Amino acid sequence: MDPLSDVLALLKVKSALSARFEGCGRWAMSFPSRQQMKFGCALEGGFWLWIDGLKSPVKIATGDFYLLTGEMTYYTATDPHCIPLDGRRIFASCREADGVVRYGNGDNRVVVTGGKFTFDDRTSDILLKQLPPLIHLPANRLRTGPLTAVMSLLASETQSAQPGAAISASSIATLVLVQLLRAYLASSDDAAGWLSAIRDRRIAAALSQMHADLAKSWKVEELAQHVGMSRTAFSQRFKTLVGLPPLEYLTRWRMAVASHELVHSEQALLTIAEKVGYGSDTAFSSAFRRITGQSPGRYRTINRQGR
Repeated sequence: MDPLSDVLALLKVKSALSARFEGCGRWAMSFPSRQQMKFGCALEGGFWLWIDGLKSPVKIATGDFYLLTGEMTYYTATDPHCIPLDGRRIFASCREADGVVRYGNGDNRVVVTGGKFTFDDRTSDILLKQLPPLIHLPANRLRTGPLTAVMSLLASETQSAQPGAAISASSIATLVLVQLLRAYLASSDDAAGWLSAIRDRRIAAALSQMHADLAKSWKVEELAQHVGMSRTAFSQRFKTLVGLPPLEYLTRWRMAVASHELVHSEQALLTIAEKVGYGSDTAFSSAFRRITGQSPGRYRTINRQGR
């Protein structure tokens, strides 16, 4: 798989469409911080969106998508000067039999649909630390059409309760995440780390090679040759884009995979060590402790508690 697919698979992404909201009139709502990523799309009308610490509200217009990635309280409003009410209570009390939340009276109609993504908390930083707390993708700036098609699916799926809704909603939400990340990479120069690097054809190829064969004893010269670059030029460009030298990135990705295996499998320590490129559990344990601050055995014990 490509690096983005690898990361999303490792994070055990769980997704769901949470609600369709149809509001009228003047209103403002607050939503508490959660350990999850949320997305939304304005199907009709417009509203303001902001998060704690953001300098000014962002205007969300019809066709715009947004992605909230940080654990911060956020606010939505047709009038940002209104006192925000508890959004969770409004959604709970105004959700009707068809699953749609209808609130307010009068004109200024707004229709929004959205959902959430939850990840394995132990490895969520692999993706979340690469992203700003709020990503806004205006409809008139999107360079590709897939999100427009996805918006139609969202509108149809959330208009009323339908058979198979749970499976369909989860699948659509995951598709939204992939398309949002693709659109963000295509339209922004702010992407950082490996997420930025996958836009570079040669560095992305090197990342794919490392991800595809973690057990191999990779050398920088070999990776550089594979992507048609000199060792020096490759090393410099890789570090500039990814933020780490090639082999340090490889070590950290190996430890991320190993962390997942320690918690979610019954494999012996040596088996996991060999899977991620270490010939002995001693060498593996030393590398694992350096990256995580814990021995593999202790990490397995602590993170399996409560499972």
